[in-house]
Amino acid sequence: MTLSNCRPVGAIVATSVWIATLGNLVLWSDLWHLSALQGARGLVFGAALALMIAAALTLLASLLAWRWTLKPALMGLLLAAAAGAHFMAAYGVIIDPTMMTNVLQTDLHEVGDLLSMRLVLTVLTLGVLPAVAVWQLPLRYAPWPRQLARNAGLVVAAAAVLVAAGLMAFQPLASTLRNHHEVRYLINPLNSLYALGHAAARPQQRGDLLLHPLGDDATLGASQAGAPRPPLLVLVLGETGRSGNFGINGYERPTTPELAREQVASFRNAWSCGTSTAASVPCMFSHLGRDGFENRTANFENLLDVIQHAGMAVLWIDNQSGCKGVCERVPSFSTVGTQDPALCADGECFDEVMLRGLDARIATLPAAQRARGVVVVLHQMGSHGPAYHRRSPQAFKRFQPECTSNNLQDCTREELVNAYDNSIAYTDHFLASTIHWLQAQEGQSPPGRPKGIEPPWGAAPQVSGGRYQTAMVYLADHGESLGENNLYLHGLPYAIAPDVQKRVPWISWMSPGFEQRSGVSTGCLQTLGDARLSHDHFFHSVLGLLHVQTRAYQAAMDVYAGCSAARMAQVGAGAAVLLAPAP
Repeated sequence: MTLSNCRPVGAIVATSVWIATLGNLVLWSDLWHLSALQGARGLVFGAALALMIAAALTLLASLLAWRWTLKPALMGLLLAAAAGAHFMAAYGVIIDPTMMTNVLQTDLHEVGDLLSMRLVLTVLTLGVLPAVAVWQLPLRYAPWPRQLARNAGLVVAAAAVLVAAGLMAFQPLASTLRNHHEVRYLINPLNSLYALGHAAARPQQRGDLLLHPLGDDATLGASQAGAPRPPLLVLVLGETGRSGNFGINGYERPTTPELAREQVASFRNAWSCGTSTAASVPCMFSHLGRDGFENRTANFENLLDVIQHAGMAVLWIDNQSGCKGVCERVPSFSTVGTQDPALCADGECFDEVMLRGLDARIATLPAAQRARGVVVVLHQMGSHGPAYHRRSPQAFKRFQPECTSNNLQDCTREELVNAYDNSIAYTDHFLASTIHWLQAQEGQSPPGRPKGIEPPWGAAPQVSGGRYQTAMVYLADHGESLGENNLYLHGLPYAIAPDVQKRVPWISWMSPGFEQRSGVSTGCLQTLGDARLSHDHFFHSVLGLLHVQTRAYQAAMDVYAGCSAARMAQVGAGAAVLLAPAP
C-alpha cells in the first residue's frame, strides 16, 4: 500500500498508536513511579494498557471514518492529547470533570497566563506536526456502503482488541485504579473526552434551566429596626489563598503586617468546598453544603438572593473571571476595560481598583433597599496563578528573588514561594484598605490617616456621624500547590487533593458599631481561631451576622452565633462554641 492509495484504517491506527505511546508519557511516568511498570509483569501490563488506549481511540475514530469527518477528528484528538500532555506534565494536574469545567470557564487573561514556550513546543511536537501529516495524507475511501462495512468491521476489531487487552491487564489495572483513583484521569485524551461529556451532560441531569426559589420568607430581625444606621457588609471573595501563608495565621514570614494592626479575627482551620473557583464559588454561596451541592439534582437560589429577599441591597464587583452564576440576579460590575494608569495595565487590574468609586456604585442601588442595609461582594484577582508575579505591584515585592515565569518548574522553590507570598502581601494591603474604606463610611478616621486627607484608594469624603455600621468578611475560594510533591496550581479531585489546595483563610472585621448591632464579639471570635470550619458555614454565618431570618438558616452552622451576646449569656462569657463538623 502506497501513500497514493492509503486507506483510512492506516491513518486511524497510526494516530491511535502515536497518542497511546508518546501522547501518554505522563501516564507512563506516573505508573513507573508507582512501580506498576517494573519487572516482566509490569512491561506486559504497560503493553496491554497501551493497546487498550490505542484500541479505544481506534474504535472512536472508526465511527467518524468518512471523507469529511475523519481528518478533522484525528487532528482534534492529536491537538487535545498534546495540550493535555503539557498541562499534566507542567503542573501535575489531572483532567477530570471539575478541571474541564475550569477550562470551559477560562477567560482570555487566564489563557495568557498559561502561555509559555514549553506549551508551544509540546503542542507543536506532539500535536501540530502529526496533525499536519494527517491533513496532507491522501486517503482512499470506498463507496459509502462498502465504507460503512469497513468502518463497522474496524469497530468490531477494535472492540475485540480492547476486550482482549483488558482481560490481559485486568488484575494489575484493577489494583492500580483501586489504590490510585487519579490514574484514570491521566489516560490522554480519553480523560478530556470523558470530562467534556460529563460537563455537557450534568446540567441536563440537574435540569439547570429550572431554578428553585430559596429564602422567599426572609425578613430582617428586630436589631435592624432599633439600629441607628443600616449595616454595610463587604464580603471579600479571595482567590487562591493558602491559609498557611498568612502571617496572622502563624506563618513565619510577615506577609500580613497591615491586618496584624487591625482588630480582626482569623479562623486558621477553614476548609474549602472545592479545589477550583468553578467548584467552590457556587458551593460556598449555596445552602446545601459541599456534599449536598456536589450531589444536587436541582439548582436553587443562593445567599445573595436570600439577602435580596430580605429587602437589602446587594452589589457584586468582579476583578476575576466572573461570578460563576452566583451574581446573575443582583447588580454587578466588572473591572474589565477599566482605565486606571495606576492600578490597571495590559487589560488586568490590581484588586484596589474595586474600591475606586465604590461609594458612588452603592449610591446607584435602590434607596429603599440601601436604607435596610447593603452587602457588597468584592471578587479578587488575589493570588491567581501561575503568573503570581503579576498579582502584586512593585511596592509589595518584598520577598526576592521571585519567579517571573509562567512555567513554574523553571523556577526554584524559593523563587516560586516568594512570588506567591508577594501576592499575599498585596492581599493584606487590599484587605486593610477595605477596612479603612469601611471606617470612612462609618465616619471614622482610619488609624494613622488624618481627617480630610484622601487615601490612595479613593474613598469618598467622610460624612459626619457616618452612613452605615460596617463589617468585612474575607474568605478564599480554594488553596494552591506550590511544587509540593511536584504539584502546582489547584483543581485536583477533592478526595485526593493535598490540604494546601483545600485549607483557606477566613478573616472577619467588625466596627464597634457593627459589633453592637450584631451582638457578636470579635474578642470571642479570636478564641475560635483553631475551630474546624468549612465553606458549609459561610451561607448561614453571613445570614446570622445580618440577622436575616429564614427557614433556610441553620444556627448550628453559624460560626458567629456562638459569639453573640445572647448565646454567650446562655453558656457563659468567652465560652467556645461547638461547631458542626466540616466535611
